[in-house]
Amino acid sequence: MGGATNCPETPRQKMIGMMYLVLTAMLALNVSAAILNGYIAVDDSLHATISATEESNAESYAQFEAALSQNAEKTQAWYDKAMQIKQTSDAFYEYVQNFKDEMVAIADGADAKKNATLHEIKKQDDTNVPQQYAIEEGNAAKLKDKIHAYRDFMIDITGESPALDREFMQTFHTPRGTNTSGDSITWEESMFHEMPMCACISVLTKLQNDIRHSEGRAVRYLLTQTDAGDLRVNKFSAHIIPSAKNVMKGQKYSAQVLFAAIDSTQALEYYVNGQKLNSNGVYEVIANNVGPQKIKGQIGYKDPQGVMQYLAFEDDYMVTEPAATISNTELNIIYRTHPNPFSISVPGVSSDLLEVKCSHAKVIKQADGQWIINPPKNTPDRLTIEVYANVNGTMLAMGAQEYRVRDLPKPSAYFEVDGELIDEGKVSFVKLKNPNNKFIASYGADGLVQAKFEIVSFQVRLPSGTSISVQGNQFNKRALDAISKLQLGSTIIIMSIKAKGQDGAEQSLKSLVIEL
Repeated sequence: MGGATNCPETPRQKMIGMMYLVLTAMLALNVSAAILNGYIAVDDSLHATISATEESNAESYAQFEAALSQNAEKTQAWYDKAMQIKQTSDAFYEYVQNFKDEMVAIADGADAKKNATLHEIKKQDDTNVPQQYAIEEGNAAKLKDKIHAYRDFMIDITGESPALDREFMQTFHTPRGTNTSGDSITWEESMFHEMPMCACISVLTKLQNDIRHSEGRAVRYLLTQTDAGDLRVNKFSAHIIPSAKNVMKGQKYSAQVLFAAIDSTQALEYYVNGQKLNSNGVYEVIANNVGPQKIKGQIGYKDPQGVMQYLAFEDDYMVTEPAATISNTELNIIYRTHPNPFSISVPGVSSDLLEVKCSHAKVIKQADGQWIINPPKNTPDRLTIEVYANVNGTMLAMGAQEYRVRDLPKPSAYFEVDGELIDEGKVSFVKLKNPNNKFIASYGADGLVQAKFEIVSFQVRLPSGTSISVQGNQFNKRALDAISKLQLGSTIIIMSIKAKGQDGAEQSLKSLVIEL
């Protein structure tokens, strides 16, 4: 279907608009009889233009009907919009006609005619009726709202067309005016205040003309949009687009075969490696052979003369063995009763699609790519971590790795003073008596494993040989009182230190020697 062209305002329409402006200006100068005849001529010309525009619009709607019958899939949405424009324009046009009929009925009474042209109106020079009906009864304000609503509707339904937007904004503009004294007045007053019937009827007929003209402009624009997506090219090419260039063994290789620059409604024939595909052009094959793979084919299409033509294409892809990356972020062994952190990934597969299994340990998924492997006390000396991936709905084994399993090594006891770990040496009386200082069990600041332990009890051996038992991990009052009585340079021994790990079992730690 050939693209329809937008029709700008014709010279005739421009001339009529100019005549209306001149006549309105002359009327303001109280030029009466000849001007009334001038308005009649303008009104008749406007009606003639409206009739011609309606015939043109009917042709546009007929083109839409024909396009719809030929290709409903491509045309339906635009046709529906055109019908909305027709319905809205007809309703607004009739609203304006009723506005005119109501004024004529008041002015001419029993002699009034429906849909009367200006020369059929008896009281053409009446200035009271427009004032009464339009301004005093508020109908002019309602009309202005209708104008704005119609303008906004037309801008919205035609979509991305800056030229039409500007045209509709200008055509259905309702600016304030000025009176003979130069004072600003409303649009309603400028159109209907002390204006004779002939001027007001012409104004309304011009509005009807604007409605029909804008209706035609919008419908012809929509006609062009039915062809906007059509490709008009003189060169064609074939493409195959794979979902991935690297495919693991056992996984499907999937690719989209495309014929570029062609109407999607045309039926095409697809052939890949000697196999004819279905109409969607999707090619799939199980990748059983590791290494580089070749893919060749052709696309058949009909040229404008209906003769089948064929375009060839080819591509390659790589098939690799399944592989998983498994690493212990702390050590190369796994500790019992300890939440061993692991980073696990599979190239090309999201961590959300991974599943990690370990038959003798608890597996806990953390953030992206992070897992916790926590074996219990009685775990065997070796564990195997297995990784699976969800590939197109099928769980495939990505790899496995065996690890040695050991008990956590025994920690060392430290006296934590202001965040510093002390295992021997001098400590001042002030720091020693700080209630925030405590004894901890740890692998030290440089420890490769960060496990949690808790000091549950210890004994303080004084220089006199007296021992004081303490529960918990801080000096009690008795111990602090005894230490405060010692001389500078005295030595105390922290001994019989008991610590409890995450498994709840207690173990004895080496003593600490602290010099005051």
